[in-house]
Amino acid sequence: MELLLLLLVVLVVGGAFWWWQKEAAARRERELADAAAEARRWYERLGGQVMNLSGDDPAVRQALADAGERYNAAGSQLEQAGSVHQFRLAQETALEGLMYARAARVALGIDPGPELPQLAAARGAGQLTQERQVEVEGQTFKAGPNPSEDKPHYYPGGRVQGRPMPAGWYSQPIWKPALAGAAGAVGGMLLFNAMFAPAFGDPGAGGDDMAAGDDGGDFGDGGDFDAGGDFGGDLGGFDF
Repeated sequence: MELLLLLLVVLVVGGAFWWWQKEAAARRERELADAAAEARRWYERLGGQVMNLSGDDPAVRQALADAGERYNAAGSQLEQAGSVHQFRLAQETALEGLMYARAARVALGIDPGPELPQLAAARGAGQLTQERQVEVEGQTFKAGPNPSEDKPHYYPGGRVQGRPMPAGWYSQPIWKPALAGAAGAVGGMLLFNAMFAPAFGDPGAGGDDMAAGDDGGDFGDGGDFDAGGDFGGDLGGFDF
């Protein structure tokens, strides 16, 4: 009798474990299929934008070139993706491409279309709301919320060398590693201090005029950027 009861318990436990494994596998398959479908949806939407937009303005050409680059990268990621994480990375790349395509539409003067989900890399970076112009080591750098002849490079927001860099239009793509390492100040601390800190490069302009974003806490602790005293506690006034 005891042996029969033990056998019954083993069968029940084994059946429950088998059912749990089956359900877990089915759930993983659904999550994978959903992630793949979502990534492909954004990728196809980006493809439509890349194929249908064109323009001769430097800002338009540059934004579309960046969008096309992300389209190719997302396609390659999709071909190799085999996990939810990899499909989400491909989706992020496609969304970044759509940010550039949207910027191209703005530069063309047409409806930019619906708002896009925020990029994970751009959280807390904010966006430029005021024109900026600084001179660093004899070079002039400009940035602002709108495209122009002297600001043809769009950036969707993110982190450069560990620091938040707001979305906007820039005179040079200072976020690119090749340019960041080309000269001592380009893309480095001196340029970031001048371009983005209220105390530098724009006398009389407070932090609230420089950038606007939903996350006000990333700069609350200036200790993360304390190097030589330039990034001390004064950063609490940044509107990122």
